[in-house]
Amino acid sequence: MPIKSTTNGNKINISIGERFDFSNHKEFREAYRNTPEGSANEFIIDMSVTEYVDSSALGMLLLLREHAGSEQANVSIKNCRAGVNDILTVSNFDKLFKIS
Repeated sequence: MPIKSTTNGNKINISIGERFDFSNHKEFREAYRNTPEGSANEFIIDMSVTEYVDSSALGMLLLLREHAGSEQANVSIKNCRAGVNDILTVSNFDKLFKIS
């Protein structure tokens, strides 16, 4: 499953496929950069089907956070499977993102 994004007002929903790795970097970047600057102030990353996340995926999430405003960023990562949630927690991403 490729990365899919939908926009609803000022909210962008990005759905990640089974694998989130370097091969997705262009699709992922386009999912949030193809919106007019400042038009989105909330980003929701849906990882309900994601089974694999590597270090480049973590880097892509950090780039999204920077794009969204760093400390003021409103980025949520939702529906994580146990293995993905463990990786995010060990990487201290729970301190940078809202994870549920």
